[in-house]
Amino acid sequence: MGKSEEESKEAPRPTLIRPPPEDPSKAPIENTSEVTELAVIGPNIFTNARQPWHPPGARGIYGGAVIAMCLAAGQKTVPSDFLVHSMHCYFLLAGSAELPILFHVELVRDGRSFATRTVQARQKGRCIFTTTISFVREGSSGPRGSQVSHASSMPIDEKTGKPCQPPPDDYDGEPELVRSSPNPFQSARIEVTNADSPRPQDKKARQWYRAKGKISAEGGQQAHLTALAYVSDSYFIGTIGRIHKLWRFPFHPEDFGKLPEDLQERVRALHEWEGLGHPKDMVGRPEIGMMVSLDHSIYFHEPAKVRADEWMLSEMESPWAGDGRGVVTQRIYNKDGMLLATCVQEGLVRLEKNPGKTDSKL
Repeated sequence: MGKSEEESKEAPRPTLIRPPPEDPSKAPIENTSEVTELAVIGPNIFTNARQPWHPPGARGIYGGAVIAMCLAAGQKTVPSDFLVHSMHCYFLLAGSAELPILFHVELVRDGRSFATRTVQARQKGRCIFTTTISFVREGSSGPRGSQVSHASSMPIDEKTGKPCQPPPDDYDGEPELVRSSPNPFQSARIEVTNADSPRPQDKKARQWYRAKGKISAEGGQQAHLTALAYVSDSYFIGTIGRIHKLWRFPFHPEDFGKLPEDLQERVRALHEWEGLGHPKDMVGRPEIGMMVSLDHSIYFHEPAKVRADEWMLSEMESPWAGDGRGVVTQRIYNKDGMLLATCVQEGLVRLEKNPGKTDSKL
């Protein structure tokens, strides 16, 4: 008996090509950000090797995954001694985890010291993300002693008065909801400085993170840079919610006590780990209606020194928010205090119009 037309239709697949087995010799982030060239379709076209992560409650796939895969695609079109020094990105549409992504790389310029690429990420023919990437040839500016040079120092820990120190190498303090996610990075609790200040612009959110496992020698320095690009979007625009103490869960804080006790504990642990204290303290606080990233820039200051599988400190702050948008800046340091990268992101930030007056999504 033949199949009906409806039965014959293939369900959408998240990849064009069957995903390869996870390579145990590589760190999870290397498998996550892997792209495959599609020379049969055309030159400089790539696709995601595996299904990207769609965080719970998000409108689409994790933005850092698209940033990382675009960089991975661009890196495949430049010589190995050219390392990324800047990316300027725009998030255009929410990406689906159920559809393959095509990455179209345009070779804009190839010079002796710099190379420029634009990459468009497309799904079903529509551009969901675009970035311009600039690469610099290692050593093209001469020895360090012959250059103008300065950098911001490692932030000072409020509690100790000394430079911030990374968690121990055997750290295992993530709450269950974080630890059980497919995120290829391990993170420590977010600390908010000047937490009691009435001025959100005076607060800073700090968090240590590192790629899980060890990035392989085969992946090389480009894998470390792709990993940093991936994690740079983590909790980025969410800084606005932390410094303004905005409620982000899909139920009202007044309804926290109605949750089953085991779920209350998991939500409490996550909320405190995100630097916002106990959920009961959020009763009456404004609630987030919509928060999405609009654009994202990364300046890689020391691309040859990035070791993404070692602890890195992210310090985020916001100089401005208004008119339904917010801007956040981020500095990323290695564990020894070297400034590795500076990032800037603008996002859409809208509050729930009638918080506490609509039905909770329990």
